[in-house]
Amino acid sequence: MKTHGGDPLLSGFENPEEFGFETRAIRAGQPHDSRTGGVVTPIALSTTFAQDSVGEPKFGYEYARTGNPTRHAYEACLASLECAQYGFGFSSGMAAEDSLLRFLKPNDKILLGDDAYGGSFRLIDKIYGQNKIVHEAIDLSEPDSIKKAWTEETKIVWLETPTNPLLNVVDIKKISEITHELGGLLIVDNTFATPYLQTPISLGADAVVHSATKYLGGHSDVVGGFVATNNESLVEHLSFTQNAVGAVPSPFDCYLVLRGIKTLAVRMDRHCENAKTIVALLNEHPKVKQVFYPGLSSNKGHNIAKEQMKDFGGMVSFSVHGGRKTAEKVSASTKVFTLAESLGAVESLIEHPGAMTHASVVGSPLEVPEDLIRISVGIELIDDLVTDLEQALSVA
Repeated sequence: MKTHGGDPLLSGFENPEEFGFETRAIRAGQPHDSRTGGVVTPIALSTTFAQDSVGEPKFGYEYARTGNPTRHAYEACLASLECAQYGFGFSSGMAAEDSLLRFLKPNDKILLGDDAYGGSFRLIDKIYGQNKIVHEAIDLSEPDSIKKAWTEETKIVWLETPTNPLLNVVDIKKISEITHELGGLLIVDNTFATPYLQTPISLGADAVVHSATKYLGGHSDVVGGFVATNNESLVEHLSFTQNAVGAVPSPFDCYLVLRGIKTLAVRMDRHCENAKTIVALLNEHPKVKQVFYPGLSSNKGHNIAKEQMKDFGGMVSFSVHGGRKTAEKVSASTKVFTLAESLGAVESLIEHPGAMTHASVVGSPLEVPEDLIRISVGIELIDDLVTDLEQALSVA
């Protein structure tokens, strides 16, 4: 395990990769405090660090934008969980995506899924489109579509799996093989699955990106982003960009995500368990037209999900009879599920993607159905969640 500067970083215990996920989530990158023996990584608030002589920092740290002990602990821990040698923390998921995309030059092309997150599409289309970066949305559930859309200018295939919000699952390994055969890089947004359920780098991805705001933080109290990679070209690029642009997380934000990661495994188990019960309810409800969930045999990519994921996650989407009006009424009628954007925290959330998180893709090839509802199933008592959804559906 290394920092993004290439220097070995204390793991907190010897050979962390020999240990299981849950153990690494608690120990990797997190040595006991050398001054006090404290078992929790300290929040290092200092913005600057003493030097022994000119250009020779005492402990390798110079300035907090360039490097910070709390951030490096966070970066080392999550990189380990993602099967990566290098990790980079950012101030938000969009900042992480932006830093990756700065790798591109004018006239380069991005291939992305036709069911991508609205924020990613907005960044690629509205911001990078102004810089003459070309993009094309294709159906990545058909990997051969990559070959058909590929041009000499194509540099990146950008995918989510499961996708947001239709929860389609695509074959990371096959897409990585095709992308590399054509000479490109594969970037995987692993926010929905988390490294507990899926490790894209082990399946051939060149880099993994996260909105750490979601399941990694897990408590709706921190905004953050992350990139993990083993690709040396991306390491060089991200090391420079992270420092030069400065979209880095605060030490306290790093501490919050690091704390969240410690319970990621047990939370994800509960998210998955609760989601399956919710899916069973929705799948039989007369007001529900269709349920989107990787654990359903009817879901696009179900067989792939069984192979590349440990479990099917805590996100569920469903369409309702009655169109947008009914979908909005159901979304606004819950009592335990909170009507709010975002996802992946301990509390259950419900939203109407077309009017909320995916409003930016209206009128584009990525536009979502207007009768669609997305829920992030939390870890509350499942009986309360079932009762709440039943009553919301009954009043719509």
